[in-house]
Amino acid sequence: MDLILPDYGLLFWTALVFCLLLFLLAKFAWKPILNAVNAREQKIHEALELADKTRAEMLLLQAENEKILKEARAERDAIMNDAKQTAVEMVESAKNKAKVEANKIVESAKATIASEKDAAIRDLKNQLAGFSLDIAEKIVRTELSTDAKQKELAEKLADDINMN
Repeated sequence: MDLILPDYGLLFWTALVFCLLLFLLAKFAWKPILNAVNAREQKIHEALELADKTRAEMLLLQAENEKILKEARAERDAIMNDAKQTAVEMVESAKNKAKVEANKIVESAKATIASEKDAAIRDLKNQLAGFSLDIAEKIVRTELSTDAKQKELAEKLADDINMN
């Protein structure tokens, strides 16, 4: 039964040591331990607040990034459309210039052909006139080879002049 009912002396010393330990802990250890626990709790609370702020900022940045991406895509599409339109205009302009140049070349070629044709016709006429004169000269020489024929022609021409 000694284990169940302790002696009063032992109970007194145990209580005294407990109170002394409680006093010493309260005086020297309790405040620093509580301060450390409170400081730790404050740091954890601040870390959670910082995490919440960071999460909110990340959501805001993500929304801004999406907005910027949409704007960039819209701007890219606008630039692409402008580039396509400019390319089409440049092609049309080049086609029109090519048509104008082709028409100028065709007109120049027609004018050149016409002038060369006229020159060829003049040359042909000159050659034909030269040939005609040569033939006429040969015919006249053969016709007027004798004196009698020359006199007959002279009389005929004189009669024609007198009639006029």
